[in-house]
Amino acid sequence: MNKLLKASVLGAVAATFVGGAALADDATLGIRSEPSSVDPYFHNLGPNNAMLGQIFGRLIDWSPDMGTLIPRLATSWKPINDTTWEFKLRKGVKFHDGSDFTADDFVFSFKRADGYVGGNSSFRTYTKGKTVKKIDDYTIHISTKTPYPLMPNDMTSVMVMSSEVKGTGQPDKNFGIRAKDFNNGKAAIGTGPYKFVEWKKGDRMVLVKYDGYKGPLAQPWDKMTFKFIKSEPARVSALLAGDVDMIDNVPVTDIETLKKNPNVSLSQGVSNRVIYVHMDQFRDNSPFVTDKAGNPLSKNPLRDPNVRKALSMMINRDAIVEKVMEGVALKAGQLLPEGFFGRSSKLQPEAYNPTKAKQMLKDAGWGDGFALTIHGPNDRYINDDKICEAIGQMLSANGIPTKVSTMPKNVFFKRASKGGKDGQPEFSFFLVGWGSGTGEPSSPLKSLLVTRDKSKGFGASNRGRHSNPKVDALVVEALSTVDDAKRGQLLAQATEAGIGESQGIIPLHYQVNTWATRKGLKYNARADERTVGLDLLKE
Repeated sequence: MNKLLKASVLGAVAATFVGGAALADDATLGIRSEPSSVDPYFHNLGPNNAMLGQIFGRLIDWSPDMGTLIPRLATSWKPINDTTWEFKLRKGVKFHDGSDFTADDFVFSFKRADGYVGGNSSFRTYTKGKTVKKIDDYTIHISTKTPYPLMPNDMTSVMVMSSEVKGTGQPDKNFGIRAKDFNNGKAAIGTGPYKFVEWKKGDRMVLVKYDGYKGPLAQPWDKMTFKFIKSEPARVSALLAGDVDMIDNVPVTDIETLKKNPNVSLSQGVSNRVIYVHMDQFRDNSPFVTDKAGNPLSKNPLRDPNVRKALSMMINRDAIVEKVMEGVALKAGQLLPEGFFGRSSKLQPEAYNPTKAKQMLKDAGWGDGFALTIHGPNDRYINDDKICEAIGQMLSANGIPTKVSTMPKNVFFKRASKGGKDGQPEFSFFLVGWGSGTGEPSSPLKSLLVTRDKSKGFGASNRGRHSNPKVDALVVEALSTVDDAKRGQLLAQATEAGIGESQGIIPLHYQVNTWATRKGLKYNARADERTVGLDLLKE
């Protein structure tokens, strides 16, 4: 890893920055990605989870480095038998409307998250297979059929809303709460350190400090305004002009220049997010796989793991990291970077070997090749559109003509999840990213590579519909294994089976995220990539 990636706080940076002004008690943050809803269960997506976690509390939170679980609405938790965890809830907590937080609110929130329909990439991966029981106003039990050691980890993902909000709209499949009532603030009632004020789509979201907040998180600002600035140059310009106090997703092309400016500080950290490619593994006639003349194929080559492996070998990860990401990324061969629990010691990033890849295609009966379209977002991940273009060029140069189609994330995720016939994923070969909410491979394994089963919450984001009984069995066993060492081995074996053997996805690289602040401020870089005002501090 180069010195740039090792640094958690980089030195100062330079241009025409307007500095020296006294720091106010209000903060303006320029962020790249706008949430898609204020409804906490609409979309299990990073920008949503980051923004809404400041409004809605969770039982437990992660520290910025995802190394420590922090009590939030729960003050303590413990297993009371092999299949039941007990959570003690914080007393005296009030929602933003003044109502008391009790076990009833968590039970309601858990059930709404579990039963939510109509969103994208649901939270059921954290709720299915669990039964919640209220013991008293400040005690809940969560039970599973088999031992489940990751219960506290899962509870970092389920946000809590007021049960008194239900019924604000006509009764419907989402507990009678209309999406627009979250987005206009009527139903955005949480216990978090900040209250919702307004959301001007495409422009800003404003939060103010909740004076009645009771919990462990600091409230460094009286008011926080999040400005949505999709354009990379515009975000940097806004910081240098003093229009915002901080920006996220600093463009990799600007990092070296900004390092020289004495009025800016950079914070940087390796993310737990892997950028990868999903592939259609369930349809005989895949919508964006054709022959080289553009005609439909009667057989889908992506269903063959040897073909998927060959495509992986046609992607030059070193070139993507060095040229597209300007060296600010780490090439990936599995689901999490070094330092995380449950990684495989056997899997390494796939080496670029087009000669071997072409022979594999020939051996698989596809020596004449085929054509693809790679789809992806253009405003979700660092240089996502450029990564798609690079992959398209690499595959095309190696005999797989590949078109490139990118679009705004709100359009992309809907189409990627259920935009096709019968509500199936619309795309055949597409770029996505995943950050582990559990701090280990169990989260991406369960969501991306285990056979899709809504009743169990399995495969919630398995858009390629990968299915490998070996992976399924190993993950199920790991999720019920209390012994950490054994669970780590099982997770590594499941990763080896899902990626090394059946190539369920194509891992590309791990993101390295960079934030920039004005002089006098610092940002605690987060492994989960979240940009939250709570971690923007005065030096």
